[in-house]
Amino acid sequence: MALKAGDPAPDFALEDQHGKTVKLSDFRGKKVVLYFFPRADTPGCTTQACSLRDSREAIDTGGATVIGISPDKPTAQAKFDDKYGLGFPLLSDPDHAVADAYGAWGERSMYGKKYMGIIRSAFVIDEQGAIVESFYKVSPKDTVPKALAALD
Repeated sequence: MALKAGDPAPDFALEDQHGKTVKLSDFRGKKVVLYFFPRADTPGCTTQACSLRDSREAIDTGGATVIGISPDKPTAQAKFDDKYGLGFPLLSDPDHAVADAYGAWGERSMYGKKYMGIIRSAFVIDEQGAIVESFYKVSPKDTVPKALAALD
């Protein structure tokens, strides 16, 4: 099920790269740029994450914080964060329950083979926890421009 503007953002409680449980409700009163990525430290995911890191000032100016979610284990997330100095929560969703709730888990194909996996997606969530904008099948390079436009 795809989420759209005005829908409540599904709450979650997931472990971050430091072993801390992070809940969406912890960010009430602040906007959130939430993005789902397939796998830490792969080319597209690195491009996307580093773009978000490099745009931190503009995202902060928009009153938002960044959270990334993938099926990776917290140890893989920690290595990814350390390697690129990302500095924002990377959450582990190994059973893809949160990705499912956001409509970011589904059928994908690569080289003609179909499989289930993360559909690269991004969401801007307002201070009350409602979806402002959703971007499904977003390109790694388009995540920041689209998120910043939604924050304006």
